[in-house]
Amino acid sequence: MSEKITIYDIAKKLNITAATVSRALNNNPKIKESTRELVLKTAASMNYKQNKLALALKSGRSNNIGVIVPRIDSNFFASVIRGIEEELHPNGYQVIICQTHEDPKRENENLYTLIDAQVDGILMSVSDVSNENDEAFHNVLKKNVPLVFFDRSKHIEGVSSVTINDFKGGYMATKHLIDEGCRCIAHLSGDQSLEIFKNRFLGYKQALLDNGMTFNEKYVIQSKSSLEAGKEAVDILLGYDIPPDAIFSSSDFAALGAIQELRERNISIPKEFCVGGFSNEPFTKFMELSITSVDQSPLEMGKMAARVFLEQVDKTQTIKIEKKVVLTPELHIRKSSSRTTS
Repeated sequence: MSEKITIYDIAKKLNITAATVSRALNNNPKIKESTRELVLKTAASMNYKQNKLALALKSGRSNNIGVIVPRIDSNFFASVIRGIEEELHPNGYQVIICQTHEDPKRENENLYTLIDAQVDGILMSVSDVSNENDEAFHNVLKKNVPLVFFDRSKHIEGVSSVTINDFKGGYMATKHLIDEGCRCIAHLSGDQSLEIFKNRFLGYKQALLDNGMTFNEKYVIQSKSSLEAGKEAVDILLGYDIPPDAIFSSSDFAALGAIQELRERNISIPKEFCVGGFSNEPFTKFMELSITSVDQSPLEMGKMAARVFLEQVDKTQTIKIEKKVVLTPELHIRKSSSRTTS
């Protein structure tokens, strides 16, 4: 393996100082254009690569942005990341992606790793809302690194967020099931310590109350976002003396699991039982029995989070304002709940 070329090697070849080479490589206005061009040409011919971390330490900018998500094997988070990159790349930024796998300790490690990497900002969806990582969040802010939450957020003074109106999404989905004639609607809820799942539940509950239906907490089952969790929930619900005739799930994956279990029991969907999910994952519209779902607009959410970051680093903005952007959800009605077209 050949030795790494340094500015001292370039300086020796051109018989100039290393300081002159450094200034030329960094477009210092004090360096003549002819000298700069000669240095750049020589550097290219010698396959010289600048040390990005050293430049970041010197300039205070790395042009790298950290993005922290629970997981990337999800269409929602993959689409958010795409939106972030589409907005930031034209502005000269590269994205470093970290996963927490819903683990607060791993989230903490990600935060400190990105700080050490001299990122210019961090955009993230939190793994939980405990106070376990508050010190790490405050260290980010102490270092004047812009922090923007998206989808899953925490209430931290000075931190902007981009979310969707989860309450409205839960309300819309439940109201649709009521309009289709469902009279006993169950809810598969995520971890309600996370605001997104709590608000989806509250929207579900309010829709029931506003339409003269009784809310019974036994029909609310906390479940993970998985096929197996949806199947297990149906097994519990159908064991009740009065089983439900519909499910609003806070997750499309749990909704799919519920549908699979219902069909295995020869329960007709949507004639006997309606199902709706949340997130509008790609599979929901391509299945033979397409699934009703609430769209979270992940691409737009990613772009908006990136724009909020760009506003925070805009030097023409003398006053930095904490922003709370709330996007409007959209309900996509499909075969799993549409009795009027079935």
